[in-house]
Amino acid sequence: MNFKKYNMQKVTGIALFAAVLITAPSCKKSFLDEPRQAATPAVQFWKTQDDATKAVNAMYANLREWKNIAFAPIAIESVPSDDAEKGSSVNDASFFNNFDNYTASSTDGQIADFWAGQYQTINFANQVLDNVPNISMDANLKNRYLAEAKFIRAYAYFRLVRAFGDVPLRLNVPKDATEYNLPRTPKAQVWAAVEQDLTDAAATLPQSYGAADAGRITKGAALALHAKVAMYQQKWADVLALTNQVMGLGYSLFPNYEQLFRTNNENNSESVFEIQSDLVPGNGDASNSQYSQVQGVRGSNGGGWGFNVPTQDLANAYEAGDPRRDATIIFRGETTPEGDAIPATGDNPMYNQKSYVPFSMWVSGFNEGVQQNIRVIRYADVLLMNAEAANETGNSAQAIASLELVRARARAGNAAILPKVTTTDKAALQAAIWKERRVEFAMEFDRYFDVIRQGRGTAVFGPKGWKAGKNEVWPVPQAEIDLSAGVLTQNPGY
Repeated sequence: MNFKKYNMQKVTGIALFAAVLITAPSCKKSFLDEPRQAATPAVQFWKTQDDATKAVNAMYANLREWKNIAFAPIAIESVPSDDAEKGSSVNDASFFNNFDNYTASSTDGQIADFWAGQYQTINFANQVLDNVPNISMDANLKNRYLAEAKFIRAYAYFRLVRAFGDVPLRLNVPKDATEYNLPRTPKAQVWAAVEQDLTDAAATLPQSYGAADAGRITKGAALALHAKVAMYQQKWADVLALTNQVMGLGYSLFPNYEQLFRTNNENNSESVFEIQSDLVPGNGDASNSQYSQVQGVRGSNGGGWGFNVPTQDLANAYEAGDPRRDATIIFRGETTPEGDAIPATGDNPMYNQKSYVPFSMWVSGFNEGVQQNIRVIRYADVLLMNAEAANETGNSAQAIASLELVRARARAGNAAILPKVTTTDKAALQAAIWKERRVEFAMEFDRYFDVIRQGRGTAVFGPKGWKAGKNEVWPVPQAEIDLSAGVLTQNPGY
């Protein structure tokens, strides 16, 4: 059975979908608490290998739920950068402007949604980790399922720590009301738990899968995310060691930068981890992604809503002739490589081409672009993490070599553009690697936190209102603080 389609099958058992409060044990109900039609009673679930499979596939399907891939991530992880701005029409969803100028408050709905989305992901993973060990089933499959859950839990905590700093660390499903209300855990301890999960996952997960399971989490994904977690802590020796391991696993850069983001090239040689999506007639759960819809070309039949659009600053950041500029940005009035004519007039001069799905693929009754996978970790990221770590640890030759692999792919054989970086000066090479990260991963939800971890928030975002000592993190949702009766604390400055 095709995993890309099967992973969307959601389990409606109360045991899997019960809302797990991170805060106070109150009687407030969530929609997740309500039994669904044909729900499987909790007592009947977690019995068989098939139950385990359904639970793990539901965990994957949750990754592309609205709060995980749409407005909240755009607000928290993209629009605050210098690469993206709100888009759409001037008056539509004006709350995004509060993230662009860093005035978003603890009561903003997107803050609450991002927090809730990540903890919902953690709950799905914890349900698997708590219950699957008790199921009598194939031992190798059981261990793999547990490793996949550990990766997904680690991924959610990675996003939470980047966004909020200290966050409650929940590694099990609460057994009773006494375990609901957790305080914030120092981020160093959260990072340590994340690294342990990823170490465990990498030790168990396979290097690759057959076609039916394409898109499942691999050893390479666990090692690469571990490298990224280490990079955010400036543990450069670990980053170097982890990325060196990934570089020995057989990944390669997809030769055509623009085409690697198209639906017919999903899960290609460069893919380390993608969130799977598809259009499956008759299966709404499988066809629910709105990642491309919310970012699609506004005013075009088969396009989308036009949010999260590139800035002129990003367009100006590319070196002369860099093909990645046109592969990343759809310009008003152009015709795409797939033949779609973009309106010459409209609300926005640019759109995100990496989320673009040809208009002809739209099927009435489904979200535009629902077929598009979300590229989370690419091999290019592994190479540039390796370059940065090699430079930080004094190995400029390796740093230059890894950087050059990325530039050579972008160059596509044209020796007149993107000359090889040859400087061995540590500061100059660091700047070149940071610039390469910007243009290589533009509009992929990394730029904002990249700049912050590099210590350049004031220099890059200061003109937009960013303030050191406050805007390194977002506010903790006020509703969560209220529910906790003050057990949760607020970040400084909010």
